Amino acid sequence: MAEVQTRGRKRRLNGEINVVPYIDVMLVLLIIFMVTAPLLTQGVSVELPKAAAKPLDDQSREPLVVSIDRAGLIYASAGGNPKAAIDAGELARRVKIVIERDSRTPVLLKADQAVAYGKVVHVLALLDSAGAPRIGFITEPEGAPRHAAR
Repeated sequence: MAEVQTRGRKRRLNGEINVVPYIDVMLVLLIIFMVTAPLLTQGVSVELPKAAAKPLDDQSREPLVVSIDRAGLIYASAGGNPKAAIDAGELARRVKIVIERDSRTPVLLKADQAVAYGKVVHVLALLDSAGAPRIGFITEPEGAPRHAAR
């Protein structure tokens, strides 16, 4: 260690790092991320049907969510803007890409309760032909208050 002479006294240099400013910055960043994280959720507004169903067991993988809104438009959470409607061919292409990347990716269907049954069956057939091994349905619990799910 070097010593510094100041007006007749010898003083040792302080070789420590002051970490207090770094802790302050980390706390501010933590607060910012906690506030903005709920705002980053994206989705299509659908009114889910209510059903008494148990939650999925394996939730370790990010699912591919296919949504059908009240007007019958199709949306997918992977491969582009999740709020932009896509056609059947684009849905099949996106599902094939996701399944080829990881065949165990869960595929979940979220359809508005006002959508015609035929439209839901058509989308199920598309998902099956694109190679989705298992398809789950997203519903609201029976006791939940009625509101548009995101």
